[in-house]
Amino acid sequence: MICGIDEAGRGCLCGSMFVAGVVCDDMTSEWLKVIGVKDSKKISRKKRFELAGLVLEKKEIKRHLVKKTAQEIDNKGLSFCLKESIQEIIANLLPFAKRFYMDGNTLFGVSRDQKYTLEAIVKGDDKMLQISAASILAKVSKDAEMIELDKKYPEYGFKSNSGYGTLKHLQAIDKFGETPFHRKSFVIKKFLNSRLIL
Repeated sequence: MICGIDEAGRGCLCGSMFVAGVVCDDMTSEWLKVIGVKDSKKISRKKRFELAGLVLEKKEIKRHLVKKTAQEIDNKGLSFCLKESIQEIIANLLPFAKRFYMDGNTLFGVSRDQKYTLEAIVKGDDKMLQISAASILAKVSKDAEMIELDKKYPEYGFKSNSGYGTLKHLQAIDKFGETPFHRKSFVIKKFLNSRLIL
């Protein structure tokens, strides 16, 4: 069977990054297509949550989700956190899959192994349904986190910006400062670069 891997929240200023791996066979992959699974960026938030529920209920699908907090990203670096996430997904899903495919153009230093193959696929969330399903699970996890953070910090607009560096978000940082959930290594650099538009 094949495992697709994708992430959500990689470029956010606030909150965690989520990396998901999804394993299924060709028959179940066809089922994913029938229910409307595709790149999470091309689906509404409501539809993503609906599809994630269906994927999580399907016993033929094996999956693993990794969460890397803002603090971990600040302490270890984003690329290292992605490397650790991919390695954890492979370790947990290796009993079910021998072929692993990561969305994007890099493997973040993860070495191939005799026990499995690992390949990066540019726009993989458009080309492979396992990656599309992984992108949905990761994105739904990120959305859920930011919806909860929005309740605590409504002035940042997390519910709508999902922690990305929108103008409203940058203006809120300027006015209110950073929350404990902001990535210090991200915010300072991006904020200073955006200072001219505030």
